Amino acid sequence: MSTDYEFKTLRLKARNERRLMAGHQWVYSNEIDVAVSPLAGFEAGDSVTIEAANGKAIGTGYINPHTLLSARLVSRDAKHPFSASLLVHRINVALALREKLFDKPYYRLVFGEADGLPGLVVDRYDNVLVAQITTAGMERIRDDIAAALDKVIKPLALLWRNDTGSRELEGLPSYVEAALGVVPATVAVIEGDARFHIDPIQGQKTGWFYDQRDNRERLGRYAKGARVLDLFSYAGAWGIRAVQSGASEAVCVDASAGAIEQVEANAELNGLTGRVAGLRGDVFEVLKNLRAERERFDIVITDPPAFIKRRKDFKEGRLAYRRLNQMAMQVMSKDGILVACSCSHHLPREELQTVVFESARHVDRDLQVLEHGYQAPDHPVHPGIPETSYLKTITSRVVSR
Repeated sequence: MSTDYEFKTLRLKARNERRLMAGHQWVYSNEIDVAVSPLAGFEAGDSVTIEAANGKAIGTGYINPHTLLSARLVSRDAKHPFSASLLVHRINVALALREKLFDKPYYRLVFGEADGLPGLVVDRYDNVLVAQITTAGMERIRDDIAAALDKVIKPLALLWRNDTGSRELEGLPSYVEAALGVVPATVAVIEGDARFHIDPIQGQKTGWFYDQRDNRERLGRYAKGARVLDLFSYAGAWGIRAVQSGASEAVCVDASAGAIEQVEANAELNGLTGRVAGLRGDVFEVLKNLRAERERFDIVITDPPAFIKRRKDFKEGRLAYRRLNQMAMQVMSKDGILVACSCSHHLPREELQTVVFESARHVDRDLQVLEHGYQAPDHPVHPGIPETSYLKTITSRVVSR
């Protein structure tokens, strides 16, 4: 699976190097000078030297000629091109940041473009790593990535969770398999004072949502005595941490039977059986039923999967965010706290705030925005790549006048 890193030349059209020179790492197919470097001359995953129209090298990376987003720039340094040794260096640099941030080895170790490794994410669960590749260029060097992770981290096990739908765009197969060692059926996550068990093989994405860790921590200031509703709960992180911080109880809602089993197991693991309950069902149907039953909650967290995965989904996705938050407010107490989240890059923060405000006015409630939340620092933002900034939370007081 490894490559010999023989670089083919990828020439850009005039002035199409501007975005790369400004710090971005992506090249689209319509930016390539196909007269000089025809796409038919490349195979998916080939290593390339990316050149400006004048022939000056910008850097090295990889290409997939069959996709609109054709190439990724990995290195701008001619002395350190895209290679197996560069992988080791970049992972070491990523590790140094995480070791400064966290005193326990539970974090996102590699966050794609922001860590200089586009197409790769790696989550760490102490001595178990779960990694996901989303591009043909990284798939081509899969064995080199495993070797680099083994050299830097020396894990007991490394699991490929290469089963995300985005791989289809790259013409890549879907699979889940061990790359190193024996992957356990359950791994632990430590977050704050809470401990969770998750399934790395069948759990969602790469097993855990480390990006919300700081936002869950801040929820504690509102939790004392509250009744909490955790929507799209997965393994119960929001609800369990809220109860640990003083909430009276939490109801965690998810459509997945496996997720609800994890909620109940994690509640027991943290000594919260009887105070944290799992409720399986479609979130919108559950909210409808809770309203009919006149149930009320002091805190409601709406943390759905991305409703807007592509720009063309914006209108429909925005309506889904509004409907979700509007229905959430209809089961809130008179002076409740709403934590509205979106992991859709295509929904700007200010637009999410507008959606939440519209939801409040539709149900004749007033809104006080208390704070904004962001992705945790183990998901760093590359200032030249807006797409690396995706997670936003808005904590609001929803008031009846």
